Amino acid sequence: MNKQELIKKVSDETGLSKREAAAAIEETFAAIIGAVAAGDTVNITGFGIFDTKKRPAHTGVNPRTREPVEVPAKIIPLFKAGKTLRDACEKE
Repeated sequence: MNKQELIKKVSDETGLSKREAAAAIEETFAAIIGAVAAGDTVNITGFGIFDTKKRPAHTGVNPRTREPVEVPAKIIPLFKAGKTLRDACEKE
């Protein structure tokens, strides 16, 4: 399912226009992105947890030259599926 299909599904299920559904979905995504970027954890019960993880600096290897390369530390986004989502996937 892509974003447009999600918008259509939400529109069909809620009776909202596609424009209203798109605005609601965009605002939801923006709120999640803003909170996670600020270092907060977003916990949507049953669906999952959006968080960040610090990845430390380390020495990697350039696959072409086999020379060591310093990889800087960075913060990466993380998603952990909730129980309801995990259970729904097991039934498939």
